[in-house]
Amino acid sequence: MSRTVQCVILKREAPGLDRPTYPGELGKRIWESVSKEGWARWLSHQTMLMNEYRLTPVDPKARKFLEAEMEKFCFGGGSDKPKEFKPPA
Repeated sequence: MSRTVQCVILKREAPGLDRPTYPGELGKRIWESVSKEGWARWLSHQTMLMNEYRLTPVDPKARKFLEAEMEKFCFGGGSDKPKEFKPPA
């Protein structure tokens, strides 16, 4: 039986993640409050941020930036797209 969560991103109840996806206290909050669909939305947004800002996940500054954006996206009202971002046609 799958677990459900009250997703903070979707603002409704939805199937929860199958396993924790991030370590630490932030990971615990994500596990308890973000659905599979909400997490997929974050991953898509994260990919866009990495591409637009040309970030590499091995760079500690990039990881710190992405973690801050993840927290804003999930719990702080959203993460902004870069001003120059134009979605693909």
